[in-house]
Amino acid sequence: MSEDGRMMGGQAQRDDRRNIALRPKDLSEMIGQDRLRENLSIILDAARLRNEPIDHLLFYGPPGLGKTSLAHVIANEMQANIRITAGPSIERAGDLAAILTHLKKGDILFIDEVHRLGKAVEEILYPAMEDFVLDIVIGKGPAAKTVRLNLPRFTVIGATTRLALLAGPLRDRFGARFRLDFYDQDAMESIVVRAATMLKIDIDPDGAIEIARRSRGTPRIGLRLLRRVRDYA
Repeated sequence: MSEDGRMMGGQAQRDDRRNIALRPKDLSEMIGQDRLRENLSIILDAARLRNEPIDHLLFYGPPGLGKTSLAHVIANEMQANIRITAGPSIERAGDLAAILTHLKKGDILFIDEVHRLGKAVEEILYPAMEDFVLDIVIGKGPAAKTVRLNLPRFTVIGATTRLALLAGPLRDRFGARFRLDFYDQDAMESIVVRAATMLKIDIDPDGAIEIARRSRGTPRIGLRLLRRVRDYA
């Protein structure tokens, strides 16, 4: 489990920890994903104008394209607190209930690998996302009763690499869904140059081009290669 509470593969987890300082702070610092950025900008501006939290968002696409970074950008843009977790780490309905009851108005709950939530956990999440309520069952058998708790209005941002595995009712509760695509060569070169500047790595244009070319359109891979080149420089 990573320092922000996510369960990830070993290499991806190490890469993400090392890349925290390289994340864009706001939409203006983001490179690539132009259509997504334009649509997000409209959503964020509208939410700020209404003085309301943004609607629930779902990001999907291959790993390493910046879904977690996007969640942080949105939190920064909305000046909101962000709580990060992952589907596999929420094993029981009570785990999710504990998270939900600690959220404050305007908070963002980012759930990575959201497609891996269990059915019992999803059943708790549905009314929380739709009506901002939490139904807690007290007792067992005929004597059991349900207590309904009101939750402050918050935003769920889900991320998945396997959209087809996401339950339909959960998918439908996200107000907007965005696919992240692989980055083109120009965008990858810009990402590599920006990261090299932040890491104080002296890189020439040809070097940036070669790293970008070998990154398979994936920033996580490009940043890993950049660090490897630095080690051998």
